[in-house]
Amino acid sequence: MAELVLRQAGEGDDFAAVLTLVQECFAYMEARIDPPSSMHRLTVASVRDHALAEEIWLCEDEAGALAGCVFFTREPGRLYVGKMAVRPDFRGRGLARLMMDKAGERAVALGLPLLELEVRIELVENQRTFAQMGFVKTSENAHEGYDRPTSITMQRAAASPAAPR
Repeated sequence: MAELVLRQAGEGDDFAAVLTLVQECFAYMEARIDPPSSMHRLTVASVRDHALAEEIWLCEDEAGALAGCVFFTREPGRLYVGKMAVRPDFRGRGLARLMMDKAGERAVALGLPLLELEVRIELVENQRTFAQMGFVKTSENAHEGYDRPTSITMQRAAASPAAPR
């Protein structure tokens, strides 16, 4: 298996490629989730701004090809993990776990005890995946204008590595 490298995105990175990766990896959700993904509000400029103000981590193969990405946002008492995307031809190789372990490292370094993420109610396979990485459901939430839960919040201790399968 090719070696995969994680690095933090910074000035000069191809933020259009990150946006395209997120859009392509989230496309399967369109027919399944309501309301539509917040991914639709992303632009190249907003991806760049997030990378420079917060953190975006890129997972690349040995040739430098983008295989995955994840966005981190510092919030009071926790590091929010969002927009995790893994290219389909790299799935099943542990990239999500690698990126989640990086989230834990970053949270500990920032003095934040928890990792938090949100998963859409309809995406039960994603809920299972995150549960296998040690996340537990902490709440159900409804997007504005909805009278039913549309997502769940999951958390885990930052210092806990994503358990192997």
